Amino acid sequence: MADTGKLTRGSIRYHLFHQTWPALIGVAALMSVGIVDAYFVGQEGPDQLAAISFIFPIITALSSLGVGVIVGINSVVSRALGRGEHDLAETRGLQGFIIAGFAGLAIGAALWAFQAPLFAAMNAGEDLEPLISAYMTPYAIGYPFVMWMMSLNGMLRGQGAAVRSSIILIVNAAANWVLDPMLIAGWGPLPGYGIAGAAYASVIAFGLAGITAFVLLQTSDLKLRLSRFSREGWGAGAKALISVGGPAAISNSINPIGLAVLTGFLATYGQDAVAGYGAAGRLQSFAVVPLLALSGSIGAIVGQNWGAGQEVRARKALLYAVGFAMLYGLAIAALLVGFSRQFAGLFTDSAPVIDAAARYLTIAAWGYGLYGALIVSNGALNAIDKASRALMVSVGRVLLVMVPTAWLLGRMWQEDGIYAAELAANVVGGAIAFWIAWRVLGRGADAQRARSQDTNAPLSAEPAE
Repeated sequence: MADTGKLTRGSIRYHLFHQTWPALIGVAALMSVGIVDAYFVGQEGPDQLAAISFIFPIITALSSLGVGVIVGINSVVSRALGRGEHDLAETRGLQGFIIAGFAGLAIGAALWAFQAPLFAAMNAGEDLEPLISAYMTPYAIGYPFVMWMMSLNGMLRGQGAAVRSSIILIVNAAANWVLDPMLIAGWGPLPGYGIAGAAYASVIAFGLAGITAFVLLQTSDLKLRLSRFSREGWGAGAKALISVGGPAAISNSINPIGLAVLTGFLATYGQDAVAGYGAAGRLQSFAVVPLLALSGSIGAIVGQNWGAGQEVRARKALLYAVGFAMLYGLAIAALLVGFSRQFAGLFTDSAPVIDAAARYLTIAAWGYGLYGALIVSNGALNAIDKASRALMVSVGRVLLVMVPTAWLLGRMWQEDGIYAAELAANVVGGAIAFWIAWRVLGRGADAQRARSQDTNAPLSAEPAE
């Protein structure tokens, strides 16, 4: 067993807890940015809140592309470390950093060029176009910093440096907390930039978090070394990274793209419906933070154990993680449904907007547990280089369940039908994703048992759970 794979030894539940709690703090801090944005932008007026509601699924999709970078680098780095190949892990990390930079530049340019037709396709009204453009233009320019920050974070995640990985997200969030009120509403000599100020705050925060990520990485076991740069091995490296990171990026971004489609459907019922959906979406993002943290932490655990030939441990980690996701999802749904109007009232005092947000939570929140099963199962599949299967489930969930169901039920139940479509997508997608991941990891566990029988060796040296 490789010394570099520290997650291949000891209690699995211990590793899940100690990899997840720092990520929980980091992801909570990151998700709080959306709530802070919505709060201060909402004070500017209902049009600004509606504009940020259209923007939210798009920037979530773009952030999800960055998460794909983390997943790809995490997967190849963790498996290399599980095999004891430290130098290869650093080489793949450097290659991922370079690829992420070029991807960030290309995506940022495309976003800047095509933002107008993109939001027109979402049924955003012409009166909202100046507000949306004021936000999206600086965000597009700063998007490459997102990708660089995420690539460095992926190297930290792959080596199991959960605390350092979370510090990056906390720095990003803290910068937004300070800058949002200063740049949106104005403070001292600084004028208020309105909705554009939220974008300026985000771009500055990305830069500060990226600098923090570089410093933390260079003081860790696995570093970003330019000496690892070589023209040889780029084909294999790019293939290894893109084979996981590409599908993972699409898989992570397809959900917010689906939510953007639902936003477009809701726009036919007026801006109050969109604003309520946007406010509830901020609450949802914060409510599923533990599930997002768990889906991020399971990758390093499954990846290192899979690379070290400890497939039984990898499968057990999936079972524990999905079990927690289901229990937590039911608990948080009960809380959100019970206090839906009070939570919605944090963002606005508009009665129609509060009604829309409360109705969404009452219906859709019951699917959060299976949404957790979906992202945790996909995280496990990505870690063992089965990202194409995770992608298949994610795309099918949105294109075959969410969008058609929203179109059909929306014609019968209006807004409630669209909310029910999200619930249906989470239930179906989560169940199928877990079934696939359980079977794939099960085949690996069977192979480990067969090896053990051939060599008359013990199955694994792990303590009682």
